[in-house]
Amino acid sequence: MLKVAIPNKGSLSESAITMLKEAGYRQRTDSRDLTLIDTENDIEFYYLRPRDIAVYVASGELEVGITGRDLLIDSGAVATEVLALDFGKSTFRFAAPIGNSFTEKNLAGKRIATAYPGLVTSHFKKVGIEVEVVRLDGAVESSVRLGVADAIADVVSTGGTLRQAGLSTFGEAILHSEAILIERPSALRSTEVETLLRRLQGVVIARQYVLVDYDVKSEFLDAACALTPGIESPTISPLQRSDWNAVRAMVKRSDINRIMDDLWKVGARGILVTDIHACRL
Repeated sequence: MLKVAIPNKGSLSESAITMLKEAGYRQRTDSRDLTLIDTENDIEFYYLRPRDIAVYVASGELEVGITGRDLLIDSGAVATEVLALDFGKSTFRFAAPIGNSFTEKNLAGKRIATAYPGLVTSHFKKVGIEVEVVRLDGAVESSVRLGVADAIADVVSTGGTLRQAGLSTFGEAILHSEAILIERPSALRSTEVETLLRRLQGVVIARQYVLVDYDVKSEFLDAACALTPGIESPTISPLQRSDWNAVRAMVKRSDINRIMDDLWKVGARGILVTDIHACRL
């Protein structure tokens, strides 16, 4: 039976459970449950602290798991990213008091507070800068004001919390993180793991794309298909009127409104958009 680690709480947990349900797997209905066996798919799910998942997978106790890219790097565990899941996105940045003139290079010798000491230590080792890493479990933004750090390294979304603490970001992002599926580098993939991977890939792609259908005259067909090339090629079917064609193609969800406008301009009509719930490509 395949053993899979899932975050037990927080935004990663909710989104992971939703994705697994969309992929056809049973999931717990009580947040207090620590395990769940999906007998139909021969999988046992373990609900664990997101920070611990990489350690369990690296040890071989669990074959695969869902965690954050930042948490994998911070753990130092020997596990490999297999698939980016396109949720739980965050950016890891440096921040210091507003008006500072810090750059990453002149952080040498400075105290950097963070809740991700492994990630930060790894980053500075990679760029060859020596700093003092101050480990905190939370409220990292207060560390500069309270005098225990000169700057911080933390997850940044809108930056509102930083501004309230009198801080602003500087330099390039340390890391762009998101939820990922991980496994041990030396692990032999079972059929169950391959199936899980294909199903999750199908959900990721289905969320990123939509189906667009439209009718277009033959004289405008090439121009329309250039706008909707699809994954391999659009599907084209003749209509009852000999000079008209029906076209179907997959299109990036983020581009669909622009593409609909462009299709209309080149002569397409009856343009319809449909969600994709699952796919295998």
